[in-house]
Amino acid sequence: MADLLALSSRIIDSGFTDQPVNRVTNELSEVADGVAMVESFSHCIALRTAEGLMCFDASGVHTGEAVRAALRTWSTLPVSHLVYTHGHADHVGGSTFFSDDHPHVIGHENVAARLDRYDYTNNWNLIINNRQFGGVAGDLNLSVGAGDIGVAVQANPKARRFLPSSTLRPDETFTTHHSVTVGDETIDFHHGRGETDDHLWAWLPERKALVTGDFLIWNFPNAGNPQKVQRYPMEWARSLRAMAATGAELLLPAHGLPIEGAARIERVLTEIAQALEDLETEVVAMMNAGETLDTIIHTVKVPADTLAKPYLRPLYDEPEFVVHNIWRLYGGWWDGAASRLKPSPDAHLATAIADLAGGAGALLQRAQQAVADSDLRLACHFADLAGWAAPDDTAIHHGRAEIYLARRKAEPSLMSKGIFAAAARESRLVAERHAPTAD
Repeated sequence: MADLLALSSRIIDSGFTDQPVNRVTNELSEVADGVAMVESFSHCIALRTAEGLMCFDASGVHTGEAVRAALRTWSTLPVSHLVYTHGHADHVGGSTFFSDDHPHVIGHENVAARLDRYDYTNNWNLIINNRQFGGVAGDLNLSVGAGDIGVAVQANPKARRFLPSSTLRPDETFTTHHSVTVGDETIDFHHGRGETDDHLWAWLPERKALVTGDFLIWNFPNAGNPQKVQRYPMEWARSLRAMAATGAELLLPAHGLPIEGAARIERVLTEIAQALEDLETEVVAMMNAGETLDTIIHTVKVPADTLAKPYLRPLYDEPEFVVHNIWRLYGGWWDGAASRLKPSPDAHLATAIADLAGGAGALLQRAQQAVADSDLRLACHFADLAGWAAPDDTAIHHGRAEIYLARRKAEPSLMSKGIFAAAARESRLVAERHAPTAD
């Protein structure tokens, strides 16, 4: 068993992260008397009670079996209760491996609607998770990672399910607040919109312990994901402050390390809340002043010293994406540029620009010059224009792929890396399809 509490205390107190904090070992560590954590996608938190094990989250479909096996090494008690902190696939997909115990499943009332939506948009979720977590795997046969995780994604999404049909559904739901007693343990549930609209956090008063789900992920909050549904930064912050007010002495997240000590927990929760509050306040102030999304994106920043904190690094989501989500929440989908209200097709516009520039090759050359000038944002604009203007040109798409691989390498967040790697794969496939063949 790893001493996870000592590790997190050292990292928080020093402000220095010298090893991964989001680990996927499927190993169990007892973090308090009768409380265990299995580090996985996501973690499973287990509470030993007189009625059996009460587990928070079941991890994903690819890790649930290993998680259940790890729990058996710690206790032979059945899982009497299974709590979903929210309905993301990496939290509920592994529940099929808990089904033999016939656990009583608890979750927010919106979990069922989320699971229905996953069925309705099955292929779309496979496609976007392939893009988000694809890295540079050329064969598109992927095993995916943290937050928002679905299943391994293959090139033919129609052959797969995003969420297993055997996923257990909640037996007991609530709207705002709810309390249950399991054995001699009291658990208070609180709903809060943050990463999802079906999220809960739990307070164990006798233990002075919090189970926080994805309200804390040891990264900058996943409040801006560019491919997923709406997130709620200010409500997220309110939940964090409510948790901080409990005086908790033990915090158990669904990703990252557990935390001990009331002062340490309060500091982490309030600093994350403050970062979200400041970001939304600045964005809304600029919206109220009539600024465009373009201006806001390139103006509002989170201070570098905030992003350097071990639990606020932008290695998964990033503040720029949260700005987009705040705009979408309050301002809708139109970005304020009149030409983009009802735009011309990308290929049509790109062809016209290529005609003015002297061909798609000239656009690619301009993209390569931007790379040389260390302006990768501009480079990608011209690379896309070149690719749209010459959709079957092998040389153009080789060049576009190289530019997007350079962009991927320069990005800190997994979301950016995944999308830019997908763009490179897209062009590589075009180049391979249209490459000349020997007679």
